Amino acid sequence: MGSKKPSDATNDIGEDVHTEVSNKESGRVPNPEHTVGKDKKEKIEQTHEQVTDDIMHHPDLVNPLDDTRIDIKTGFTKDSRPVKADKHQYEYDIVVLGAGPAGEAAAMKLTKSGKKVAVIDPREQVGGNSTHVGTIPSKALRQSVFNLINFRRDPMFTKAMEYKQVPLNKVLTNARKVIRNQVSTHTRFYERNRIEVIHGWASFIDAHTLNVEKDDGAFETVTFNKAIITVGSRPYRPEILDFNHPRVFDSDKILQMDYVVKKIIIYGAGVIGCEYASIFTGLGYKVDLINNQNQLLSYLDSEISDAIAHDFRQFGVLIRSNEEIDYLETHDDYVVLHLKSGKRIKSDAILWSNGRSGNTEGLNLEAIGLEANSRGQLKVDDTYCTEVDNIYAAGDVIGWPSLASAAYDQGRCAAAFMVGDSDAEPVSSVPTGIYTIPEISCIGKTEQELTDEKVPYEVGQAFFKHLARAQIIGERSGVLKILFHRETLEILGIHCYGNHASEIIHIGQAVMKCNATLEYFVNTTFNYPTMAEAYRVAALNGLNRVF
Repeated sequence: MGSKKPSDATNDIGEDVHTEVSNKESGRVPNPEHTVGKDKKEKIEQTHEQVTDDIMHHPDLVNPLDDTRIDIKTGFTKDSRPVKADKHQYEYDIVVLGAGPAGEAAAMKLTKSGKKVAVIDPREQVGGNSTHVGTIPSKALRQSVFNLINFRRDPMFTKAMEYKQVPLNKVLTNARKVIRNQVSTHTRFYERNRIEVIHGWASFIDAHTLNVEKDDGAFETVTFNKAIITVGSRPYRPEILDFNHPRVFDSDKILQMDYVVKKIIIYGAGVIGCEYASIFTGLGYKVDLINNQNQLLSYLDSEISDAIAHDFRQFGVLIRSNEEIDYLETHDDYVVLHLKSGKRIKSDAILWSNGRSGNTEGLNLEAIGLEANSRGQLKVDDTYCTEVDNIYAAGDVIGWPSLASAAYDQGRCAAAFMVGDSDAEPVSSVPTGIYTIPEISCIGKTEQELTDEKVPYEVGQAFFKHLARAQIIGERSGVLKILFHRETLEILGIHCYGNHASEIIHIGQAVMKCNATLEYFVNTTFNYPTMAEAYRVAALNGLNRVF
């Protein structure tokens, strides 16, 4: 049996051609299986057409090894370094001296305004004194002591726990952890905004040139169009004290204390002195607090000042008012403080907390025609500009109010003036925050100030011991005090004493900023139970006095 040639007996897809023809001639219905071949052929043809179309629309293949590059005009070079925004001959548009709160805020505002900025700071890590030896460690230390006090007061634990003194260095463990976290956070801020940080000690050569001394002894010259001085402050150290002695401390050195004391003298009853009086008392130390004034924190509302003095005495702090140092005896195992009143006080150590000085030494201000005052502070106008028109200053180095919160706002506002923002305005309304145990916070006028100005005011009070939330969390003392105009109900001042005062005050601050009256607190529903409810209680208490 011979085989058929494909070209004669079958078509190109292998079907029997003769069968299909004979079926048509005989009129017979073709087998459906024979029609499948035709449909299959049509589909193959369609596939070929689709493949042809796809070949014409192949995606572009990206080859990173070729010379093709996509570039746009930005404010940064290829290595992410900022490009100068202003036309001048100097390396940087603006240089910021100091990486504390004021310096960081200024740098962020300036770089977001398109300026090429460099920050110069002597520390190897950013954050300034606020992060390393000031606000952050002291407040973290205060919180640890506060937790320890509450633990000892809790009846669930007092019977099971043996009381013993805790070394300061052990309590500082949490503070060091917070410092590391803060440094990491703020470092990311600089990296994310691509701000160059130069580590070294800066001093002026002229009004547009700085000399930077590095840790390795090398020197670098930096030129700038404008500069802002935000070098912060340090504890004031009088020459009559030997701060190299292991029993003589200031608020920076105290963070290195590594031995237990039974009694400590705190000289200076300002904010820092009162905060550390709370801390050491909470740790179980006996504290002598030397106050140069006749009243504790005399610039506060007198009722608040009296409250903190009362609680200090309740906790065992001995307050000695209207006293002044004569000299200090130092020995290997104790110190003796001699006062001009003739008193002598023996103690295991002394903490000097009587004022701060601006860190302007070493800046060579004379080279640019500037002079700091006796406390190392610089004079500025309402735009934070010094007497040299391209040099600005902000933060503790300009004096009042010497708070980290205010320094941050001052730095940002100074930067706004430097770049010519039309809505820039100086910082004026700053709440006071004192992190004693309990806390103190206030904003606005005191009763004495309103009395001197002959303003017809009235008082509304809410005592924490009457609030459900305070009873739940075990608050033993505290008060919220609202001063308002008895005719217009305008809020004139808010004063708070008690734990969480630094948080509570911001509700009143916001209401005052919006020019709302006392009725806001009456007509607003507060969560219950909360400490914020104190505003409604105080408002109703005050309205009851109006007739």
